[in-house]
Amino acid sequence: MGHVMAPFGVQGWIKVHPYTETSQGLAAYPTWWLGKNDRFDAYQVQEAKVHGTEVIAKLAGFDDRDAALALRGMAVAVPRAALPKVRRDEYYWTDLIGLTVVNIEGQAFGAVKNLLQTGANDVLVVDGERERLIPFVRQVIQDVDLEGGTITVDWGADY
Repeated sequence: MGHVMAPFGVQGWIKVHPYTETSQGLAAYPTWWLGKNDRFDAYQVQEAKVHGTEVIAKLAGFDDRDAALALRGMAVAVPRAALPKVRRDEYYWTDLIGLTVVNIEGQAFGAVKNLLQTGANDVLVVDGERERLIPFVRQVIQDVDLEGGTITVDWGADY
């Protein structure tokens, strides 16, 4: 959902870069899970506000800058069950990472390593015999089969 960038002020607030569709999306959750390397702990959000494109937040138990500094670099998550249901033809990025990408000719390109936001559209970063950047737009993405673990694209092997 985001990551802690740095402390914000001297009263224990933190500045968070959200990965949500809107900055307000992260600020709406009353409990955040913070951690690194698959070890996460729950923290109550006392207050969270959108601050430009970032979110500033005050977590329970963090009352000064030094305490907030210990959170820098941590990932911010919420339980999957707390996330809203996606509509048809919408996906959480985490569900796309690791899927195999094949084109309509049946050529395998590799697996989705990451996604990028470009402003115009999201882009799949596909890791295979070489890295490919494939726009995640309706004209290119032909099918996403989460159960089958594949994304079918209308994309040439020489692109």
